[in-house]
Amino acid sequence: MSAPLTAPRPGLCSVTFRRLPASEVARRASEAGLEVIEWGADVHAPAREPDTVRAVREASERYGLTCCSYGSYFRAGPGELAGFPALARAAVLLGAPRMRVWAGGAGSRSTSRDERRGVVTRLREAAVIAADHGVGLALEFHAKTLTDTAASTVRLLDEVDADNLRTYWQPPLDAPDEAALAGLAELGDRVDGVHVFSWWPGNHRLPLAAREDLWTRVFAALGARQLRPDALLEFVPGDDPALLAREAATLRRATSHRAHTAERPSGLAR
Repeated sequence: MSAPLTAPRPGLCSVTFRRLPASEVARRASEAGLEVIEWGADVHAPAREPDTVRAVREASERYGLTCCSYGSYFRAGPGELAGFPALARAAVLLGAPRMRVWAGGAGSRSTSRDERRGVVTRLREAAVIAADHGVGLALEFHAKTLTDTAASTVRLLDEVDADNLRTYWQPPLDAPDEAALAGLAELGDRVDGVHVFSWWPGNHRLPLAAREDLWTRVFAALGARQLRPDALLEFVPGDDPALLAREAATLRRATSHRAHTAERPSGLAR
């Protein structure tokens, strides 16, 4: 029997608490028992402020957190590549092994063939720059981009064809559990991280426990495929930092189920 899988590393996207200083975000994440953090480029770790980025890394280390990802807002749009090396350098300063990037600014059905080709080309070039810095890339799985469906995401990954480009995943807005899980399955083994939240209906924020069954099934499915993506809390009801410990406890409970799947005979885990 193979050794049991360890659970995904529980963590936090710093954009969850944009209004808090980075040091307080790190402190609260640590006190909630989280292990990793994705620092956002918009507020906490701007790429063109290296001193700020260094201070953010120091805050992470002071509170025992590992920076698992740099949350950039690079969308692979026309003219954006010029600023990408600065983002890659910031990721290195943070000690982040991965950068989050976006796939354009329009949905897969409303993007023309030429526009899609442009996004593919720029993502491919960004992947080369990232590789030169020793950094991987992961696509934000999001509406109004070329990763608005699992099928379009798989196609995009194939089109870019870069070894260091993978994807994040999150449940699509208003998708029932079965539809969300089917999309996750379609992504196969290309998922590097999961953005975890509980929204229903629309973007109405609920406690994570309100969709705990979905998340338990998500991590069980990932475990059955021998995957261990980072599990990052993203947003809490009312943006209330006081709720983080409760949400983190629910996250750990959901991820703990994946370890049990590794104990099953391999034929039953698929």
